[in-house]
Amino acid sequence: MGYEVRKFVCSFLIACGALSVSSAAADDTGDTLRKAEARGLQTVSKSHISLLLSAPTNGPLSFTRSWLDAQPTSEGDGTWRCLTEALYFEARGETVKGQFAVAEVILNRVESARFPGTVCGVINQGTGKKYQCQFTYTCDGRAEIVREPKAFERVGKVARIALEGQVPELTKGATHYHTTAVRPRWSRTYTRTARYGVHLFYRHTFQTAKK
Repeated sequence: MGYEVRKFVCSFLIACGALSVSSAAADDTGDTLRKAEARGLQTVSKSHISLLLSAPTNGPLSFTRSWLDAQPTSEGDGTWRCLTEALYFEARGETVKGQFAVAEVILNRVESARFPGTVCGVINQGTGKKYQCQFTYTCDGRAEIVREPKAFERVGKVARIALEGQVPELTKGATHYHTTAVRPRWSRTYTRTARYGVHLFYRHTFQTAKK
């Protein structure tokens, strides 16, 4: 890890409370800082470290294909992979804003007491029970094969930016969605909050957030 990057990571760890100021104040060319860094990094999740070291977005967020294509290629840990795959299989043909809205629904579920508390847990809830899962692609019996690498690259960028928390709210707290091609029974009682492309978004009529 280079000198400037190490200084940046050190500042990040201090801000997170993972590294004490007294440790950081030690000689940053010696073993003290390196050992303090190692201890601090052990308390920070891999997804946060990946986001910390990823390249910044180019310019203010814009829900356009050209803006998204200009962003650096993304990669990450299991959380990023789960969200990227969900966006690919659920919304790769949707508008950019629609893809961000689908990502928001998944992250809203993570924050809801009614769903698992991790991105992968939310996406895989009910998997293995045909047509009883939360996201159809995980239990429709079809192999999950990425046949459109460019589309996968794009939704990977959407996933990274969504996980970084850089996106304004789009769905007014929605925890469910469906395409205009279907009308599930629950859509008759839930509150519709938004529409993007061919996706309609809904929230429960009761409080869902953990907060």
